[in-house]
Amino acid sequence: MPASSPYDPIAGLYHQNWDDWYLPQAGVALESLFFSRLKGGAHVLDVCCGCGHVTRELVARGYQVTGVDASSELIAQAKRDLPAAKFVVADVRQFQLTRSFDGALSTFDSLNHILELRELEASFRNVHSALLAGAPFVFDMNSEEAYRMDWQEWSTRVAPHSVSLVRGRFDPVTRQVATEIVWFQRLPDGRWERRDSIVPQRCYQDHEIRTALEQAGFRQVSSRSAAQAGVTGEIGYGRVFWSALA
Repeated sequence: MPASSPYDPIAGLYHQNWDDWYLPQAGVALESLFFSRLKGGAHVLDVCCGCGHVTRELVARGYQVTGVDASSELIAQAKRDLPAAKFVVADVRQFQLTRSFDGALSTFDSLNHILELRELEASFRNVHSALLAGAPFVFDMNSEEAYRMDWQEWSTRVAPHSVSLVRGRFDPVTRQVATEIVWFQRLPDGRWERRDSIVPQRCYQDHEIRTALEQAGFRQVSSRSAAQAGVTGEIGYGRVFWSALA
């Protein structure tokens, strides 16, 4: 069982605010890079699946899905929403699965949460070990361009029973951003509960990602910007989609 994830305290907020934000914008890229390459019934590994915001689409397309994520709270939510899929609490840097999958997908800049290059390479090796020869691995990551956006000011979202505040602080030396999240949730008895979390991420240079993939055993590595992949929404800013074969 991995150590507690920074998403555990705010899993409810994540599900509430971001569950259906990514896929409507990124769907066109995933269609061309991943969905079109696998037939229904294929075994798909959803890496860092969160609460299942993309897993839901995989299940709807008839794939047999296994989702892995380090947050036990996000996995619990995914299990409640998607009983047709299998979910495992596991850290991508360390996990081992016995099934050989026909493809693997990791979305919503999940792999940016890995803060060391050697751990990113270890993650790629673990995914490679879970895939059949020739199986596609598709993922997206934020570049430094995305993290240099002005996140210093608080972004506030007010809902009937919750208030959330989010801001990020980017360090150009370490290439890390710390996203500070404060969540006030109204409880059934009318009281308000506060939860705080700091979620760290790191951006990598393209040559670092490519080398890590190749050292993990992947081939035919390619990348394209979100715009080149057809993404037109705000999530496309500074986002890069990667594709490789096991």
